[in-house]
Amino acid sequence: MNLCDIREIKQIMNMFHLNFRKELGQNFLTDRCVVEDIADGCCDDRRSTILEIGPGIGTLSWALAERYDKVVALEIDKGLIPVLSFTMGEYRNFSVVNEDVMKADLGALLAEDFARGSVSVCANLPYYITTPILMKLLESGLPFDNITIMIQSEVADRLCARAGKSEYGAITAVLAYYGQAEALFTVPADRFVPAPKVNSTVVRIRLYKERPYHPKDEALMFRTIKAAFEQRRKTLSNALSAGFSELSKEQLTDIIVACGHRADIRGEKLSIADFVALSDAIGEAIQSKK
Repeated sequence: MNLCDIREIKQIMNMFHLNFRKELGQNFLTDRCVVEDIADGCCDDRRSTILEIGPGIGTLSWALAERYDKVVALEIDKGLIPVLSFTMGEYRNFSVVNEDVMKADLGALLAEDFARGSVSVCANLPYYITTPILMKLLESGLPFDNITIMIQSEVADRLCARAGKSEYGAITAVLAYYGQAEALFTVPADRFVPAPKVNSTVVRIRLYKERPYHPKDEALMFRTIKAAFEQRRKTLSNALSAGFSELSKEQLTDIIVACGHRADIRGEKLSIADFVALSDAIGEAIQSKK
């Protein structure tokens, strides 16, 4: 069975009386080399458990199951569960759960796997829900080793951008707090069926075992990042003044300068280390007023 062959994909869909569901972002890969490259790149430890999000008909699942000790897949589309039983039936190390990743208790689902060894994530994410899924994984507090995702190339550019680049934004800074993102390779739109309108990029995020950044108040750091980019056309002092009514614009400007930045700097110039220092200083200023 070749799950990368367009004819076999359509045959399987017809066999189970299924249609491609656009609202779920279902686009299946038709390039076996790309599938194998994703599977090879998602994790260094072949003894790992892989959490696969959105396995579809199993296009990537088989490659993961052949390389890693265990694959646990989450599939939201109930109609694809019998398909996966058919396409993945020979792999004893593969299991699928019919559940929405945004509602799933990942800690409970993977408790035994985390206790046994390393766990990484691999997914071909629908474009419309990339950021919510990524943030759930990052904020879960679960000790994933890597998160490897195939996403819209424009989004990948944002995730991997360096401070000072036009693509750099709030999600870039937040992601840098949790780990290091690296673009592995680009996948042209014509390698999917149905073909999306844009190219995709495979990104691997290596999560920190021990984070190098230690804000005094994590929530305040995230609030600072959010405020800095909500009005990114404005200077950082103007953007922060809209997000921190507790302090005057003059106070915020003084804090920015005290942290070693120009008074007219914009948020996109600050690294995650800069945001940690800035939020700590803002926190101290707020506390001093109480």
